[in-house]
Parts: sequence; C-alpha cells; structure tokens
Amino acid sequence: MKEQIKQQAIPGIIGGLGPLAHIELERHLIALNQARGACCDQEHPVWFLINATDIPNRTQSIIGEAENCTPWLVKYAKILQTAGADFLVIPCNTSHAFYDQVQPQLNIPWIHWMQSTSLFIQTHYPEYQNIGVLATTGTLKTQLYHQSLTALGLNSIQPSLNSEVQNQIMNAIYHPIWGIKATGIQVSAQALEILVNATHWLANQGAELVIAGCTELSVGFDYLTDLPLIWVDPMKIMAEITLDLAWGYCAI
Repeated sequence: MKEQIKQQAIPGIIGGLGPLAHIELERHLIALNQARGACCDQEHPVWFLINATDIPNRTQSIIGEAENCTPWLVKYAKILQTAGADFLVIPCNTSHAFYDQVQPQLNIPWIHWMQSTSLFIQTHYPEYQNIGVLATTGTLKTQLYHQSLTALGLNSIQPSLNSEVQNQIMNAIYHPIWGIKATGIQVSAQALEILVNATHWLANQGAELVIAGCTELSVGFDYLTDLPLIWVDPMKIMAEITLDLAWGYCAI
C-alpha cells in the first residue's frame, strides 16, 4: 500500500466451526490484503478472534439432536463486541440458521454469508440463473441459500435432504476417518471424489454454477480444477467484504 490507510472498523470473528474454518478465512484475509498492496504487518487490519470449538454441532442442533447453539453464539459474539469489534463474521454457513435469534441480542451487525454470496453471484455472474448449492443437511434444511437466492430472482438447485448425493456430501464433511473435518487440509481422495460426483449431478440437474456452502467444502474444492461448473467460495467473498468494511471502503 503506497499510503497508510487508517482502519475504520474492527472485525470480530467467531472461529472453530470447524477448527479449519477461521484459519481459511484468515488465510484469505492476508492473501487478499496483500493483493491490495499490503507489504508489512502494519498494513494488515486488526481483527479479534475466538476459537469457539465448544459450540454444539450446528446441524445436530437444528434437527434437535444437540443443544441450541443460540446462547453459545450470543455469548461469544458479546465477548467480541465488548472487546471492541465493530461487526461480526462467523465462518460457518450452518451457523446462520441461528441468525434471526442471535442478531437482535447484539449491538453490532453480523454479516450474513448467504445474502452476501447471493448478491455476489447476481453482480458477477448475471448470465447465470440456476445456482447449485452443496452444503450440510442443516444448511439445506433451513433453506438459507434457497431463500437468499430466490429473493434475488435466482433459482437454487440442491440435493434432497435424504438423497444419496446429500448423504455422501455429509460423509465428505463428517466421516470420522476421511471426512474433511477429520483430515484438515490433507483432503482425502474419497472426499474429493464425492465433490466431483456431486458437481456433475448438479450440472445434470441444470445448474450453471455451484456454491461451496460449507467451509469444509471450500477446502475440498480448492483442490479441484477439472469441474463441469464454476464454483463460488463464500469464504473468499466474505474475506473481501471483511476487508472492505475494515478499511472503510463500504459502510457497515
């Protein structure tokens, strides 16, 4: 950066959902800020982070098999708020199922991933109307992406909740041995094969683009190059928005 730009707002990040999610977000924040010209410590924004790995499983919470996540999210968001964060970012798609219960209890805005991703697609890919979504069963059950996409006049295409395609996506994320939550960035061949097959399935259903609607899926898609569809990474989109808000390029 040729001129030192004064930071205008401090992001607060609830990480640990899963343990790789905030690391991927921070990786994008640093890389994208470097692409904007940052070349030393002082040219990167300050942010606050909590690694909140004790928050109950979001999908299990949604279907009633785990404790309600709302009080946990509120607790950690208020810690960040008290520390001085000006806005909240949670790198976990499924956590946004609790957005309507959490946001009214805060004095700072929680930046909504699905709305931001849908607007990005409408702006940058106006030629596409049929948008594929791969996500956890919890995210699909709450129709978070479906609602945000249809609000902008876009069609969402996603696996049925109990379909073989969706069951395999859940395995790619949660399998205790080769799922991405278990392997981290060393994504297994089994998980990658599932992502390729699911993307081909979406293409056969008429999808023109696919959203990696889970932070673990973003990690997996990063390894894939020969896909039938363009894929969009909400993690990278939110990193760009986080930087824009932090530097004051857009209003909170």
